Amino acid sequence: MKNLADILDLEGAAGPPTERMLQILTEACRLFATRGFDGVSVRDIAQECGISKATLYHHFPDKDAILRPLVMGITRSLHQRVLGAIPSGADPAEKLRAFLTESARFFEDYRWAFIVSSTVFWTDPQARQRRQRIEWRDRHEALLRGILEEGVRSGAFRIADIGMAGRLVLGALNWMPKWYDPKGPLPASAIAEQFHGMLVAGLGAKPGG
Repeated sequence: MKNLADILDLEGAAGPPTERMLQILTEACRLFATRGFDGVSVRDIAQECGISKATLYHHFPDKDAILRPLVMGITRSLHQRVLGAIPSGADPAEKLRAFLTESARFFEDYRWAFIVSSTVFWTDPQARQRRQRIEWRDRHEALLRGILEEGVRSGAFRIADIGMAGRLVLGALNWMPKWYDPKGPLPASAIAEQFHGMLVAGLGAKPGG
């Protein structure tokens, strides 16, 4: 997994995260993804980091405080990264390709963090934080719907229900980090290319390039 410092949302922080904070966040992320949030204690995280519970509490008051910047950061960063990868002048099929492949690359870079984020998306006790995450999620879904709607207007896609088609695409993508094997024969982006070929064939589009 790449450096979490690039995606964390540390609200109110005076500066970038310290090395110790990043260590705690990284180890906690892996533990949450493999054991589940409720299956991991503060003691577990501290042991994995080789530190005392008191040292961990110096940086984070509880498990929710560790989880929150991961979940918010993933939701925001995924959208921003995919949005930046979509070429504005491309045809809808190529925009869909970029949406799929850049999402897959992001999942490959931050696999554990994405699994944690998707698993606990709704559980933050702070309502404002939940609203912010939902806003970023809605932007991301709207980006995909916009691509599909553009394809329908241009005649590239034949879609009766844009919302249903969007859920199909996102469902295929969002499940990928849970079964994808980084040691397998294909990188995540190559699998996304296969998704693209299947999807555009089913949507009635001619794959570009």
